[in-house]
Amino acid sequence: MVLGGVRLEHPTGPVGHSDGDVVLHAVTDAVLGALGLPDIGQLFSDRDPRWEGADSRQFLSEATRLMGEHGYRIGNVDVTIICERPKIGPVKGEIARVIAALLGCGVDRVNVKGKTHEKVDAVGEGRAVETHVVALLELVESSRPTSG
Repeated sequence: MVLGGVRLEHPTGPVGHSDGDVVLHAVTDAVLGALGLPDIGQLFSDRDPRWEGADSRQFLSEATRLMGEHGYRIGNVDVTIICERPKIGPVKGEIARVIAALLGCGVDRVNVKGKTHEKVDAVGEGRAVETHVVALLELVESSRPTSG
């Protein structure tokens, strides 16, 4: 299982066309959404064989490139990973470092939290992982239009 670019020991793995890293997918979608761009499924279709088994770092790297191209940088990112197992606490610092590196920002701008679902529904039964991400983008000063 890969979460946030970190390989974790777990008896099951995600179901997905790429490596199924739900954390990097959610961060990618948060950045793309903040930019008003198409989502990850539109840019990296699961119908396209190029993305079969792809490392999700590629997707976030492309979203980061697009963010810069549009004149923005990360203000901060808040990531909540919801699962019963594996436990996120021991690896949340490592996940934050991976995300920060891919976004080209300091790790102090990336917050990662782990929550459980108290054994309720597919997440609580350990059959799924859910991730929520909020990304705040800042306009880069040099890209602001000048008056005059």
